[in-house]
Amino acid sequence: MKKTELNRFRKVLEEKRQSIVASARGMSPDEMMLDTNDLPDEMDMASAEGLQSFQFRLRGREKTFLEKIDRALKKIDDGEFGQCEECGEPIQIKRLEARPETTLCIRCKEDQERQEKDFA
Repeated sequence: MKKTELNRFRKVLEEKRQSIVASARGMSPDEMMLDTNDLPDEMDMASAEGLQSFQFRLRGREKTFLEKIDRALKKIDDGEFGQCEECGEPIQIKRLEARPETTLCIRCKEDQERQEKDFA
C-alpha cells in the first residue's frame, strides 16, 4: 500500500479516535450514577436504570471500538495494515475505506458471520 494511502487511513482512524475520546470526556461521572432520592417512583427508577444500562453498553462498545482503532494504527506503524488476519490476503481498499479498523477481508468476514450464525 502506498504511503499516501496509509497516511489517509491514519488520519481517518485518528479522527475517529479523537471523536470517541472527546465524547467520553464530555460525560460527567454524575451521569453514570443513579440517585434514588431523585427517583421516588418505581417507574422513574426503572426508566433511569434502563437508560444507565444503555449508557454502559454504549461505553463498552466505544471501548471495544477504540481498541480496534488502536490495533489498526499499530498495524500501520508495523507495516501490516490492510492484510487479512485470517488468510493473509490484502483487504480491498473499498472495504478499508468503509471500515479502516477492520482486520478481515470481506470473504473471511462473511465466513466468520456464517459460522456465528450457525452457532447462534
